[in-house]
Amino acid sequence: MLHNQIETRSAVPLEIREDDPIAAAVAEVEQLRAAAEANRTNLDTRLTTELRGITDRMSAIELRLNRPGNQPPENRNEPSIEQRAFAGFIRQGREALSAEEVRALRVSDDTAGGYLAPAEFNAEMLRNIRLFSPVRTVARVMNTGAPSVKLPKRVGGMTAAWVGENQDEPETTVTFGENEYPVREIAAYVDVSNAILEDSTFDINALLAFEFAEEFGAKEGKAFVEGDGILSPLGFMSDSGLSYTPGMDSSAPTSDGLIDLYHAIKTPYRANAVWGMNSTTLGAVRKLKDGTSGQYLLIQGGMGNAPVTTILGRPVVEMPDMPDVGAGNFPIIFGDFMQGYRIFDRVSISILRDPYSQATKGRTRFHGRRRVAAGVGKAEAIRKLKIATS
Repeated sequence: MLHNQIETRSAVPLEIREDDPIAAAVAEVEQLRAAAEANRTNLDTRLTTELRGITDRMSAIELRLNRPGNQPPENRNEPSIEQRAFAGFIRQGREALSAEEVRALRVSDDTAGGYLAPAEFNAEMLRNIRLFSPVRTVARVMNTGAPSVKLPKRVGGMTAAWVGENQDEPETTVTFGENEYPVREIAAYVDVSNAILEDSTFDINALLAFEFAEEFGAKEGKAFVEGDGILSPLGFMSDSGLSYTPGMDSSAPTSDGLIDLYHAIKTPYRANAVWGMNSTTLGAVRKLKDGTSGQYLLIQGGMGNAPVTTILGRPVVEMPDMPDVGAGNFPIIFGDFMQGYRIFDRVSISILRDPYSQATKGRTRFHGRRRVAAGVGKAEAIRKLKIATS
């Protein structure tokens, strides 16, 4: 009844008297309702503002966490399963590996249980090999899955002639051949103390990578330069297809000889060409001067800790396996090795663990093997300098 009266009095404006208790009650209810509505609006506004702030902070944190390199250190530095399996194989042998680790390693073609090293190990070894085999830094290096690589090459090109009206066009042919690069195998072994293998704080992977790289790098470097192509790859100095430029002195290279060699290479190859020689020959070349201006042909440039030695504007690569200066020798080579020499990696490295043959000496022997093919790609891209015979 009171509710109906309040609604009736609220709907119809009446003159409120101070002695009217119903009017006073209606006014008080209206004041309370207005205050509650104001409080609710303020509360909604505060909640919306605080939720927006929390959402913005969470979005900023998520953005920072998703940036490259911001992953937790333990996840970033945790070795892969291949690395763990390989390290376990090296330290304790195949029997200590779990089924998951065995599946992670790829079994090589060695029936005695050798394993191919993971990519990280190969990268470390190749980094060290470049210290001993600079040919890899200038030649074209590719991978292959075949026992022999065959690449087509053009032996003879078209021939054209000017013709007159109603005159027959001349016949021409294009002949092709192929270069074949058989895969060769290089092998070595290293003995490691069992105490080192048992010491988990010692980086056994780095030790093996350096030891194999030192031996393989030295042998590869020599083969890429002067290999006979029988058991080793055929080196560019042994390839009969390479031409040479005669020098003008029987005891030392000359400025004119180097200039002649530079211009004997076709112009497109000179843009990426490098000089190759050993340290003794490089020392002799440093003394050569331009006969016109008296300036040294060899220039030492570069910035900071990256000096660059150039001759006639092209860089010099020291190749310790190049022959010394001598009558009838070829001590200097020049050309575009990216076009002129190819290297094909078949098996980067496979390691076989032998804990028995050296057991009485407290050592474990590791046999490493590597399969690689190499040879001249374009003979016209590389040229030798021959020292005169008299």
